[in-house]
Amino acid sequence: MVSGFGAVCQWGELLLGVAAPFSNDRVTFGVAYADDDVVVVEKRAKLVTAPGVGHTDDTLLNGLMARYGAQLTALGGKRDWGLLHRLDRGTSGLLVVGLSKDAYDGLREAFETRSVRKFYWAVCRRAPNKPAGVIKRPIIEEVKRVDKYTSTKTARIGRSGKPALTAYRVLEESVSGCLVEARPVTGRLHQVRAHLDSISATVLGDEFYGPDIARRASSRLALHAHRLVFNHPLTGETIDTRSAFPKDLRSLLNRMHLHLPGAVGAVSGGVSGGVSEDAEKLAGEAVGDEEA
Repeated sequence: MVSGFGAVCQWGELLLGVAAPFSNDRVTFGVAYADDDVVVVEKRAKLVTAPGVGHTDDTLLNGLMARYGAQLTALGGKRDWGLLHRLDRGTSGLLVVGLSKDAYDGLREAFETRSVRKFYWAVCRRAPNKPAGVIKRPIIEEVKRVDKYTSTKTARIGRSGKPALTAYRVLEESVSGCLVEARPVTGRLHQVRAHLDSISATVLGDEFYGPDIARRASSRLALHAHRLVFNHPLTGETIDTRSAFPKDLRSLLNRMHLHLPGAVGAVSGGVSGGVSEDAEKLAGEAVGDEEA
């Protein structure tokens, strides 16, 4: 159920970082890893990560408040109620959330030093020219006003933008499209989507980037954050969490004549030679390296 003060009152306070977000146990999510200090959750597609205009009580954070309300309230708005990063509304997959101050601060530092490793699967309209590589193209964030109260943010490639780096490899391709694994080293707005589109590998179902034919090819954004690797901020233990390929995208793979990642017939071992030296230096490892 949804609990808290009236929507107008609490939303005004939430903007000021005073009131805790609503608790809503109707918002569901999976848990890939959890202890007293850290939780890694699985967000479904079309679920907004955090409250905003039009979404005050139906976001992932509202669901998190229902289960971890005491811990997240203790962190407060100054620590973003435990949220360390977000996924676009259309993107499914893994996010890490801090449950204690020490854990949150340690993970925040890990994100700032780019030591948290994030991996995505993307079903794309065509394969890029190179089977593996590093996209180093600056990203500019743009805001478009929708009405008096709302606006949308999009990204575009431009020299005056912020530095952005994404390593990628093609797992499999067919006459219809391809399956790509991507690792964003930086964390810019829509980075994986904008970068893949810039090399003609538009993610299917993307409402902002690429041609209409790619947008209509999937009922939702075909992007899934399938792996998240980090050192536990308190114990130092390596936490390597995985998420299966989402069920609601498997029919899309079939239509594209592609296999599930790692399935028989898919190129699951990676591209010979890995990614370039730039990615090794900045990303820390080859995209998609499989570990025991």
